[in-house]
Amino acid sequence: MPELDKLDDGATDGADITVRLPGMRVAYDGEAFDETALAETWTEQLQHWLDQAESAGLAEPNAMVLATADANGLPSSRTVLCKGLDARGVVFYTNYTSAKSHDLTVTRYASVTFPWYPLHRQVTVRGEVEKVDLAEVSEYWASRPRGSQLGAWASPQSRVVDGRRALDNALHSIERRFDGVEEVPVPPHWGGWRIRPDSVEFWQGRRDRLHDRLRYVRTEDGWRVDRVAP
Repeated sequence: MPELDKLDDGATDGADITVRLPGMRVAYDGEAFDETALAETWTEQLQHWLDQAESAGLAEPNAMVLATADANGLPSSRTVLCKGLDARGVVFYTNYTSAKSHDLTVTRYASVTFPWYPLHRQVTVRGEVEKVDLAEVSEYWASRPRGSQLGAWASPQSRVVDGRRALDNALHSIERRFDGVEEVPVPPHWGGWRIRPDSVEFWQGRRDRLHDRLRYVRTEDGWRVDRVAP
């Protein structure tokens, strides 16, 4: 029987990992981030930080962690890609039969966080959700690689499957179905969600854990900016 207390990284047991965790920290020495540095709108500020994350060479700077809750209030989170940004909100695409879509259909509310760890930054967008209209969905769908289009047809997202072979077989079936078809159509079960924010918070790491948190908040008269304690 293998020794269960031996770990690949050389640790002898779980206690050693626990001992190391409290000492794991990074010193944030970022520049001051105050109200005078903010763009006039949250969309301009988010686009600015996205551009900087891309220029810094971060992998998938448009990746964001999506948090949802089901009808019983049980939370789930996963990473999706932001594929749209304008004054209406941020957009991602997915299978409408997925677990995340079931959650959003029930609660109509979500939160996403862009985690730019190397830059000691994050942005959190929270608000009501709506489905993206078919014209926008079709435009984005046409920009996707053919393999991604076929995968969207083949995957019964979030459902239990009988091994990897089941997915491969499903893909092969879809490949045969659309063999010779120049433009793969949008699946009826696939589309986009837009988060229409009521708050957008920009977080900049600072020394001694006194981070800068500036939050755009939607009001009846427009948007205001609040500073939030770290």
